[in-house]
Amino acid sequence: MQSKDKLNLTMLCDFYELTMGNGYFQAGLQDRITYFDVFFRTVPDKGGFAVCAGLDQLIDYILDLHFDEEDIEFLRSKGLFSEEFLRYLKDFRFTGDIWAIPEGTPIFPREPVVTVRAPAIQAQLIETFTLLTINHQSLIATKANRIVRAAQGRTVLEFGSRRAQGTDGAIAGARAAFIGGCKGTACTISDQLFGVPAGGTMAHSWVQMFPSEYEAFKTYCEIYPTNATLLVDTYNVLKSGVPNAIRAFNEVLRPRGITKCGIRLDSGDIAYLTREARRMLDEAGWTGCAISASNSLDEYIIQDLLRQGAQIDLFGVGERMITARSEPVFGGVYKLAAVEDEKGTVVPKIKVSENVDKITLPHFKKVYRIFDRVTGKAEADYIAVYDETVDDKQPLELFDPRATWKRKTYTDFVVRPLQVPVFQGGKLVYERPSLQAIQAYCREQADALWDEVKRFENPHTYYVDLSQKLWDIKQALLRQSR
Repeated sequence: MQSKDKLNLTMLCDFYELTMGNGYFQAGLQDRITYFDVFFRTVPDKGGFAVCAGLDQLIDYILDLHFDEEDIEFLRSKGLFSEEFLRYLKDFRFTGDIWAIPEGTPIFPREPVVTVRAPAIQAQLIETFTLLTINHQSLIATKANRIVRAAQGRTVLEFGSRRAQGTDGAIAGARAAFIGGCKGTACTISDQLFGVPAGGTMAHSWVQMFPSEYEAFKTYCEIYPTNATLLVDTYNVLKSGVPNAIRAFNEVLRPRGITKCGIRLDSGDIAYLTREARRMLDEAGWTGCAISASNSLDEYIIQDLLRQGAQIDLFGVGERMITARSEPVFGGVYKLAAVEDEKGTVVPKIKVSENVDKITLPHFKKVYRIFDRVTGKAEADYIAVYDETVDDKQPLELFDPRATWKRKTYTDFVVRPLQVPVFQGGKLVYERPSLQAIQAYCREQADALWDEVKRFENPHTYYVDLSQKLWDIKQALLRQSR
């Protein structure tokens, strides 16, 4: 197979998923119903929350699950798999159930983001891709959301394609950045595929192609009078770049009655240069000219620039967003939480470790978010066993599962389940929202968090609590494991 051929992403799995699948088949466990949870343990960049993303690509993957003849022949060549198992793969489809937290939702450590209920082989096989898409896009959406919040209402564009970790890193990364709050991207194909607005004007090479900087600016304004953003730092920002931009605007745009234009800086002391550029533009009568800045920006640099009085209307953020450079791994995991016995009874399972953070939450679970009825703010998340309900007309006592003496009773609250059905019996039952709707939902849900949770430094801990029933089950399983 050549890399240029269309890839069957069913084969994008860790090889142990296939060896276990063959083993389940040989042991007669292929139809045993299992429950797996996707969750993560820590928020990137020591933040207060993460942003869920990647569900739409998971849906496409599940809908297309199959093995081609070429795939089966490849597996046969490994000499490890039984012919009965290979025949099983020939008609392989996903027939299980999936629940997930919708994209754009703020999420917190240890709570199930995706829950899979399916026959053992099916549930095991989708582990790698499920983690890949949820981990990657949640990472970029989380980073983008931090950067957008640092910009304090100013436009942020994703500029990172050329520094992304491969093609999917660029394409899906631009989608995730849009969910996190970016207004657009430099990545054309992400606009074509997902509708993430793509845009751009010029690079330094455009300016260098002409006999003078002024001629480069004038020509560009003549060709794109309604989209004239000029890169002013090829030679000298204040001595030539801004003056030549003003001259081109005066000679080309002003006679046409066009006042919308912009300049961009990609180097130098951005805070100082943008303040001076703003003064020069305003004195020339171009008060509506927008100033853009790029060059290895992140949330901390943007925050510092604005504190220094930088005059920036738009930030173009590249490598540090698209690679989440400060913490480039979202540590989502995929763990077995329960199985069904021959009678259909859900039997909880737990993974025990000397590292307390790696002990899993057993059982088939539901996740709820508790909102204060008066303020509308999210107060805590509550994980319960699947057959428990929460009555928001009755007091609800929550306790910290790590320090059970920390307790709080809520009386005036609204409760909302976080996970929604996505697949039932292998059929898609989820109405997929538009990307624009996901972005708006993300903004709305992040606004429902207290500012203290959204701090970049030492954010307030948002509590994810367990029901008493779930806590008791976990403790019983831990005692049994001794």
